[in-house]
Amino acid sequence: MSLLLPVPAAPDPRPAPSAPSRPPQSILALDLGTVLGWALRASDSTIVSGTEAFRQDRWSGGGMRYLRFRRWLREVATMTGGLGLVVYEEVRRHAGTDAAHVYGGFLATLTAWCEDRNVAYEAVPVGTIKRFVTGKGNAGKAAVIAAIRARGFNPADDNEADALALLLWAIQHRAGGVS
Repeated sequence: MSLLLPVPAAPDPRPAPSAPSRPPQSILALDLGTVLGWALRASDSTIVSGTEAFRQDRWSGGGMRYLRFRRWLREVATMTGGLGLVVYEEVRRHAGTDAAHVYGGFLATLTAWCEDRNVAYEAVPVGTIKRFVTGKGNAGKAAVIAAIRARGFNPADDNEADALALLLWAIQHRAGGVS
């Protein structure tokens, strides 16, 4: 009885095709709150930022601010061609009950929106963001604004400055995973 063994194929002399390179995906950084700070690195690496107010008015139901927030997220995702990563400031305590409830509502809306669209999201502790941008984990609002201005940005307020600081952190620490 003879055994026939397969003959190994000769290696292909042609170079292996390289994987298609994907353009960097957009990163959205959010400072969640009634006046929401946001910063976005678009797929072409430009950075834009601002604030968006989601105040409650007396003619709207309690959930309307969250519906407006969800619509705003959809518009940002559409304008950017899709989001690769959303990072948000993780707040562990609030001075007031109302602020905690609003933050919780925005957080629930954001995470559900991301889950529904398979968009990666990550919470980053406030101290981590402040330490990254100022060198001190307990830096005040003025120090964060000054640090962001020193990097060439001109935030309108602390909400926008926080979002920019978070975006810069994400670009340095997470961009490799979404580019």
